[in-house]
Amino acid sequence: MTGQRGSDRLATAAPDLERLLIRGADTPIPAPIFTVPEIRCETVWVTMRDGVRLATDLYLPPTSAAPTLVMRTPYGRSTDKFVGLFLAFARRGYAVISQDCRATGDSEPDLWDFYIYESEDGFDLVDWITRQDWFDGFVCSMGGSYVGQTQWCMATHPSMSAIVPEVSGLGVAINTAYLHLFLDAITRSVGKGENKVPVHYSEMERLLIEETLAGGYFNEPLHQPFSAALLERHPELRSMLPSDARRRLWEEYCASSSAQRVDLIKQALDVTNVNFSDMEALPAIFGQRTSIDSHTIPHTSLSELSRSIHAPALMQTGWYDWGLNDALATWELIRRDGQPHVAANSRLIIAPSAHNAPGYHEGIEDHPELLHTHRDANLTGLLLRWYAAVREGTTDSWPAVVYYLMGANEWRTAANWPVPESTTMAWHLGSGGTLSLTAPHQPSEPDRYTYDPDEPTPTVGGSIVSYVYPPGSVDVSGVQQRGDVLVYTTQPLEQDLDVVGPLRMILYASSSALDTDFVARLSDVFPDGRAIQLQSGILRARHRDIDRPELLQPGRVYRFEIDMWATANRFKAGHRLRIDISSADFPHFDRNTNRGGEPGDPVVADQAVYHDPDHPSHLLVSVLSDGRDR
Repeated sequence: MTGQRGSDRLATAAPDLERLLIRGADTPIPAPIFTVPEIRCETVWVTMRDGVRLATDLYLPPTSAAPTLVMRTPYGRSTDKFVGLFLAFARRGYAVISQDCRATGDSEPDLWDFYIYESEDGFDLVDWITRQDWFDGFVCSMGGSYVGQTQWCMATHPSMSAIVPEVSGLGVAINTAYLHLFLDAITRSVGKGENKVPVHYSEMERLLIEETLAGGYFNEPLHQPFSAALLERHPELRSMLPSDARRRLWEEYCASSSAQRVDLIKQALDVTNVNFSDMEALPAIFGQRTSIDSHTIPHTSLSELSRSIHAPALMQTGWYDWGLNDALATWELIRRDGQPHVAANSRLIIAPSAHNAPGYHEGIEDHPELLHTHRDANLTGLLLRWYAAVREGTTDSWPAVVYYLMGANEWRTAANWPVPESTTMAWHLGSGGTLSLTAPHQPSEPDRYTYDPDEPTPTVGGSIVSYVYPPGSVDVSGVQQRGDVLVYTTQPLEQDLDVVGPLRMILYASSSALDTDFVARLSDVFPDGRAIQLQSGILRARHRDIDRPELLQPGRVYRFEIDMWATANRFKAGHRLRIDISSADFPHFDRNTNRGGEPGDPVVADQAVYHDPDHPSHLLVSVLSDGRDR
């Protein structure tokens, strides 16, 4: 759809689509064609290129040929949550395939290596589908998180028709600190291996919470030495600069088979199998640009990565998803460099949700869409409509981007993301905790605080995955009263302000430490004093130049750019914008010991934030010029 403004309501542009998003599973969907007894259900073993067999359930309607819906998952191919969904699609004429990923569920072998084999196994499954006599030529997929990643892998097959990767991306966004919360739980409970525990990861997180809170101290050397096994395999690394050596290893990794990649990681980390936590440690081996999800389809060229995707995507993410930044970066990459039919026909939905839970809670009693996770079985009608649009060539009837405007509690549309009509507004930090549109014009003393790694500023919610901490829009006013948090707040707004798009904090700061972290958080301050978290970002100071890690000179003032991802929120008249600055978001991310890799116990860091004419710290937000046009 062309000519859209950033404030166009979905109710005007596509009312049927809005009903699907608001009502979710309660929305009527097309009537079934077949009864349940008419659906043939069976389990088969699909052999991969290396001879490994993967357990695969088939739900086949009584037709000679059918479009095919696929889900590849490490979380159990036959869970109650999805069996009803599979039957719903099969009764409407789809052949449905649900497969346990390698070394999970009933699939071979007995040791799970996280992510590594999915690029080959997904391609091989699609290839197998194309050879079945019941296949009619259309194959689509569904699923979120890890299951979203498996869809990108399947989409590298030329026969893939449509994908719906939810809360996932291609690993093109860059993070500078390491995830800590929830990692141990999923590492110990999912997949096969000697150290696995038969406890669901939701309960496992609770069992491990004391261990989680006791750990997470970051003190890696600036250039972590390679293992002896890796140097024996690649003696040329000894004479190379660290950055060149890491780039050399990544290039070899991308050009290798899955089995070779697993072998390289095991040598580099001295592990017996590759798990989620190991993946989070790999930037020390391959460089900071290699995020976890970049292992989905390893690449050395972003444009080539984008062109490797053959199926248009209905991407779904949430304002409080822990991978929102990568989903948005993936969208921009596909629209810019993707194959023409993929770029033109892909669509993006940004919901008010977290990764696996509701996200925005303000007004939830009056807005049923806030109750949905906007994933999987909640949106059967949306999936059916999307697959039909791709198959029939009617994706032009869909808005390119649908996003939820929090605060206004409305679904909106846009021609692209970021919203083309948005403009940038700078809010400047000032003395006395002020936040204003006026740049500093006279000298002022910096604001100071002390960061103690043993008493880090705590995570209380936000863009997290957790079954212990509440994801989403929590009140952070209590945390903002801590001595290790600086707070800057605007005057009450005289008119509504729609902040829609990227957020970036330009922070002038110094530290007494060799290395430290800076965290910036945006909140919506309500008239009753609640400060509702919208979005935050963290920067590990050594990675201020992502390609050239360097420690700090204590006391020197640096210009830091903190990527705070994005949001869409109406700050209503009478509300205030607030930015707070700290040096931890723990246990969401690991905590910096401030030692810069030197051995020893954590040390306290004295931090200073500047807001004078030579050091104008400011928050850059995207606003809609027609944000008050209602």
